[in-house]
Amino acid sequence: MTVMAALCFGAGIRTDAQSGTGSGCNQPAPQPVTQVSLPGNPFEPLPTADGCWILVSMNSNMPANRGVAVLHRSAGKISLARVVPVDGGPAAATLTHDGTLMIIADNDRVAFLDVDRLIAGQKNALAGSMVDPDSQQSINVAVTADDHYLFVAEERSAIITVIDLAKARAVGFDRSAVIGHIPVGNAPVGMAFSPDGKWLYTTSQGAPANLGWPRACRPEGSPANTPANHPRGAVIVVDVARAKSDPSHAVVATVAAGCNPVRLVLSPSGDTAYVSARGDDALLVFDTKKLVGDGVNALMAKVPVGTAPVGVAVIDDGRKIVVTNSNRFASSGADHQDLNVIDAARVSSGAAAVLGLIPAGGFPRELQVTADGHTLLVTNYTSKTVEIVDLDRLPQAMKKH
Repeated sequence: MTVMAALCFGAGIRTDAQSGTGSGCNQPAPQPVTQVSLPGNPFEPLPTADGCWILVSMNSNMPANRGVAVLHRSAGKISLARVVPVDGGPAAATLTHDGTLMIIADNDRVAFLDVDRLIAGQKNALAGSMVDPDSQQSINVAVTADDHYLFVAEERSAIITVIDLAKARAVGFDRSAVIGHIPVGNAPVGMAFSPDGKWLYTTSQGAPANLGWPRACRPEGSPANTPANHPRGAVIVVDVARAKSDPSHAVVATVAAGCNPVRLVLSPSGDTAYVSARGDDALLVFDTKKLVGDGVNALMAKVPVGTAPVGVAVIDDGRKIVVTNSNRFASSGADHQDLNVIDAARVSSGAAAVLGLIPAGGFPRELQVTADGHTLLVTNYTSKTVEIVDLDRLPQAMKKH
């Protein structure tokens, strides 16, 4: 199958309902790839379920540009409606499944914002924030499917904080809602729940110190002959039920995952985990059924990609994976990096699984797919842009590989 044929396979023409003809929210842009400039450095793009709004956590040296960028989608155009300031250092974010609350990992705290108020431009959009003295550098957040529990990856504390979110909302986001902490390895970042909610899969850039793994990874961004100074990272599996009552004993498996693994996403079925190994310039592919009990054989494939990959997304109903070539250690606002498009059926072929590249800006960081599956959102962190890729026109979005 040719690259063009492989890319077209599975892509369909949007019906009126899929494209949002009535509201115009999901109408495609004139170009296959569009970039929207923002006043700050965008981190996480979160589309609302109807596709009409994109809420972007955004960092900046200027307090007025540090918070949430509210973007409106209409008739194929995306415009910046407003910026809602949030103190701290907004990083990754998520929406509750009921769509009412935006939760942001915010440096030394977690910020909670009312989605309706964000969209309406009301001044009291910040519903509250929670500071946990045991937490340092909150970097990512994940909410259980019932919106009852919140998990927060604390990058500099080597822990994941477990919060009773239902209680937090009832008590004004007081820290009394903190249940406890899950001990993991150095610099936890990525998190994903299994479809049945039984497991939380998370990455740590370095394995837990008590495992005594040897130094195998050199400092990122250093010359190739630099000596190794830290152990391989890991995918860590957490028993979610146990984490709700006894988080300090909730880890059930730790599996080696290359150098500095950061993001983790699952296939639609949950049988496969895709992990970006930033220090290995690779996408790692794991059999989730083997992560618990057979970790030695859980790694199914390794696909070489560009420099220092970070963001990962699954598109086309699981048939393709998109990985950012981020090169965060050398990127500037003027850089033009790219995204790898990978054939999920060919990951065992290594580099041959890469179908092509989508142009991006400097330090493409996070990826999200709209609810209808037709649009990929990319945050180009150092370029200060949000990129919109029309997945129905993926071949036209590609550059030569």
